[in-house]
Amino acid sequence: MNDMSPPRRPARRLDLKDGRVDLTHGAGGRAMQQLIDEIFRPAFDNPMLARGDDQAAFDVAAGRMVMSTDSFVVSPLFFPGGDIGSLAVHGTVNDVAMSGARPLYLSAGFVIEEGFPLSELQRIAASMGDAARAAGVAVVTGDTKVVERGKADRLFINTAGIGTVAAGIDISGERARPGDAILVSGTMGDHGVAIMAHRAGLEFETTIVSDSASLAGLVADLVAAAPNIHVLRDPTRGGLAATLNEICHQSGVGMRLDEAKIPIRPDVLGACELLGLDALNVANEGKLVAIAPAAEADRLLAAMRAHPLGADASVIGEVIADHQRVVRMATRIGGERIVDWLAGEQLPRIC
Repeated sequence: MNDMSPPRRPARRLDLKDGRVDLTHGAGGRAMQQLIDEIFRPAFDNPMLARGDDQAAFDVAAGRMVMSTDSFVVSPLFFPGGDIGSLAVHGTVNDVAMSGARPLYLSAGFVIEEGFPLSELQRIAASMGDAARAAGVAVVTGDTKVVERGKADRLFINTAGIGTVAAGIDISGERARPGDAILVSGTMGDHGVAIMAHRAGLEFETTIVSDSASLAGLVADLVAAAPNIHVLRDPTRGGLAATLNEICHQSGVGMRLDEAKIPIRPDVLGACELLGLDALNVANEGKLVAIAPAAEADRLLAAMRAHPLGADASVIGEVIADHQRVVRMATRIGGERIVDWLAGEQLPRIC
């Protein structure tokens, strides 16, 4: 989509019911322009994209600019609670928002395998456009590549996001301090378990649904309620365990958690036991970790619980002084264990 020249009128429209992507759709010619005009342009329509340039030009707002990029290789492409399109928007919007920024613009790059159904591509693009509009961002530039059959595992999406953070807000993984409170905005492990259960064909008494969602609105409420937040992070790949270990290493601190206070849905916990997983290592796509001075914890928790995406929020522990930078957790049975990084690849292809 970096070649968004004014639309042409093809002799025959795409067969969006039974048609498939072929190599001509990525060759830079009329077929590629038709793919853009009939699938991507309607899904992402906005004035900047409609100009048809190879880049997007926009005014720079006051404050600091924030930028993030991510690539999405989820399998299956469609899962309970979302798909690779909405996931690509949510993942990148959330990474920008974790600085306290307001996300504004996205780019979208598609690597499509030859033979991919046009109906599925249209569905994914439409979902991506809907998610972007709901998050208050615009997809303003992009690119499309088609690779030979067997070279891309159906579809990969790369996104980059840009936002602005107001003066006076300084949120970073290196700002956790001993005595700070650690909060999570909701239940852990929903996204990863939803995908694993769907992929394995597992059935439970209730459907486990991905938590994929834009956290930009929640972050705006948190920053307004407690502008002295030290750290925000969304616990995606590697789950809560990896996220907290990352923060410990950035800030040079340790952490002490209370297992009983970490919210995990019973069906997710049961699925993890069945699959041999630790829910703390499982990815989330609509939850965040917040670390702030203990004096602000109650105000921050109230702001979380007042938002639809934070109804199950909880204070789960505290930051401690520890030169070894270890995350320790008091267990439900009265013991203590180390919450460590994953030693290997536990959940392939979930984001």
